[in-house]
Amino acid sequence: MATLLLALAAISTGLFAGYFLIFQTGIMPALGRLNDEQFVAAMRRVNEYVPRPVFLLTFLAVVAFPAAALAVPVDGRSDTQRWLLVAGLVCAVLNHLVTIGGNVPLNNALASATSSPDSVARAAFESRWNTFHLIRTLFSVAAFALVVGAALS
Repeated sequence: MATLLLALAAISTGLFAGYFLIFQTGIMPALGRLNDEQFVAAMRRVNEYVPRPVFLLTFLAVVAFPAAALAVPVDGRSDTQRWLLVAGLVCAVLNHLVTIGGNVPLNNALASATSSPDSVARAAFESRWNTFHLIRTLFSVAAFALVVGAALS
């Protein structure tokens, strides 16, 4: 059971990190080249479609599987493996805190900013959202690397 949970932790954190990294390195730079009206419309659509079941399942899995892997007693688990899992779990939780405390409120503000010009809505959103997204991308990549390190130790 412990091996399966560790494998699921590595898979889920890898999928999540990959999603955030592609968004960071490909999607946001491409959207950044749009004019204000196009950018605001595109981000509103993205924010409508992202919180769907597959994303939400993965969002929960990156915390649940490392926590479950830690909770299952394992004979011979090294301190290194335990601390790598703990650190990976901490990074995943920090990612979620940035998402919930930073990106989601900005998404909600953009969705409700229908009466302001797109240039104003974009100015209030883009830079701050990108900063939060970079932080959560770094946390998700770190979580993946740490969980894989635990699996390999």
